[in-house]
Amino acid sequence: MAEETDQERGAAAGGVDPAALGVALSGASRDKADAFLEEQTILTRLQAEEISREDKLRHWSLRVRHVSDVMKLAFELSAAMILLTIVVFVGAAIWMAAHDNSLVIEAFTVPPDMAARGLTGQAVAAQLEDKLIAMQGATDTARPANSYLKNWGDDIRVQIPDTGISISELYRALAAWLGHQTRISGEVYRSRDDIAITARAGGAGSTTVYGSDAKLPALVQLIAEALYSMTQPYRYGVYRETNAGAGDPGAIFRKLSVEGETSNERAWAYNGIATWDTIRFADLYAAVADYRRAIAIKPDFALAWSNVGEYETTLGHDQAALDAYRQAQPLIASNLDMTARAAGVLLPVSRAAIASELGDFETTRRALENASARPDYSNTVEQAREDIIVALAQMHDGQNARKAFAALPLAKNALTRAARRAVKFWVTSSSDDWTSTLKQEPEVERAFQAAGLNTGIDGNALVVLRARRIWPAAGLAFAESGNFVSAHALIDRTPRDCYLCIRMRGKIDAAEKAWSGAAFWFAEAVRQAPSLPFAETDWGEALMAKGDVDGAIVKFEIAHAKGPHFADPLEMWGDALMLKNRSDLALAKLEEANKYAPNWGRLHLKWGEALYWSGHKDEARKQFAIATHLDLSAADKAALTSVVAMLGSTQESAGFPP
Repeated sequence: MAEETDQERGAAAGGVDPAALGVALSGASRDKADAFLEEQTILTRLQAEEISREDKLRHWSLRVRHVSDVMKLAFELSAAMILLTIVVFVGAAIWMAAHDNSLVIEAFTVPPDMAARGLTGQAVAAQLEDKLIAMQGATDTARPANSYLKNWGDDIRVQIPDTGISISELYRALAAWLGHQTRISGEVYRSRDDIAITARAGGAGSTTVYGSDAKLPALVQLIAEALYSMTQPYRYGVYRETNAGAGDPGAIFRKLSVEGETSNERAWAYNGIATWDTIRFADLYAAVADYRRAIAIKPDFALAWSNVGEYETTLGHDQAALDAYRQAQPLIASNLDMTARAAGVLLPVSRAAIASELGDFETTRRALENASARPDYSNTVEQAREDIIVALAQMHDGQNARKAFAALPLAKNALTRAARRAVKFWVTSSSDDWTSTLKQEPEVERAFQAAGLNTGIDGNALVVLRARRIWPAAGLAFAESGNFVSAHALIDRTPRDCYLCIRMRGKIDAAEKAWSGAAFWFAEAVRQAPSLPFAETDWGEALMAKGDVDGAIVKFEIAHAKGPHFADPLEMWGDALMLKNRSDLALAKLEEANKYAPNWGRLHLKWGEALYWSGHKDEARKQFAIATHLDLSAADKAALTSVVAMLGSTQESAGFPP
């Protein structure tokens, strides 16, 4: 053959078969490989199992470490919270101690025989606590607690002795160090056949009383009053002022007005003097002067401004009253230097007073309804109820005024009964019932005399009310009844600084047709109270009666500008326009007046007349029908009868009474 393969040459040379050798070698390698692979598989499995165990152990270790970290964090947070709580507690204790103005009564020392009978020192301290709390409750003042230099308010407590160190002892130490506590201590001891009680009020002083064992409660009361006077002089003055038999507080207030440590304390002292001027002497001139002294010291003194407004109103100084109430209202609204209870009732009262001085009697009534529903302060709720009736009367709503009067709760004392008698008199006078007005005038005086207010100097309650409220109305009633001699005899006794009195002088002269005298008095009334609408309204009415219709309209226009919600000048303006044969223009005035006095019988009568002369007879009948069910004077009843007669057979269909 031409060539040989390598295998052939190799076989020939060595005599070994390569294929057989490959097969032999292949068999030996497979066994080893299988053994090797099996060993590797086992090793891999063992490694995997080891890794798995390590992984589980690592995860468990991580969980343990996490739990440990969480527990450590929780412990640290707990420790921080405990520390924070301690800090807050200590801080709160320090703050409370620093602001602690309480009265603390320590247990008195007492003789052994008293302690054996149960009258321990702690029992005596508890009796003293009861007396002080009772006095505090009987002290009705608008002055807020934070206005006192040393105030313990209602925080009165007996100190219970502790043994050893305690939290309460630590707090007492803090309060003694940082606070302003008033601490009362004392002892009861034998003094011959009697006992003596001595009490000390820190640096304020001490007092001692003597008496028999049987008089222990009375002796404790004397101690309580002495301590109240030493530690809370203004409050003690108010307590004596408002509680019969407690004594004259004038000296207390006068001393504070001079020796008060702050201007605020001195201003409140003058407020106390003024209130005592009113309660004890009914001297309203002195009261107003003292309130103004308080205001001079403290210009933002809300209560003093309010009181000035009240008493200037009573004195007939209506412009001064309006000005004072305008000062008081925003101060009361800001609750500045006044308790919430006092501010709650005095704010609507001030709104009512301002509205009343401007003739807005519906606003007056609503504000007084608000006041009457409030918690009472200084008998203001009763006054509000009475003034609601007066406001209804001034709106010429006699029917609802009488209903409100009948709904008043039972009067508790003679003074309230006398005041209500005056209210009833005013309602009658406002309805132009002159006969009943004159009949009721002496009844009012007898009611005030029965209340014990019939003595004293000018400014006495009866003198003020009689001369500035009762006599002017009664004088007008005499004049309207044609008795001008009695009218002048009464009105001439009224003071010249009284707005209502001067107005009634003008109306009496107008009724007598003394036109120049009427003009003089009305001009004087305008001078005294230039912001009020009543004198111009009266003046316009007199000018209309004189026949000067154009002059009357000028006065009604001025009055309406001053009191835009006052119905009277609008109604009279409508009357004047009808006299000028302008019933069409009168309708707008009468309709506007109806917004402010919807139950005024005369208004609906005149409105009906204006509608009738304007050609609106059906609408006129409706107004006449309304008028028949409302209060009318004798003259207005006659006028209504006349116009109804003109309507003829339509009377019954219009709803008129047969």
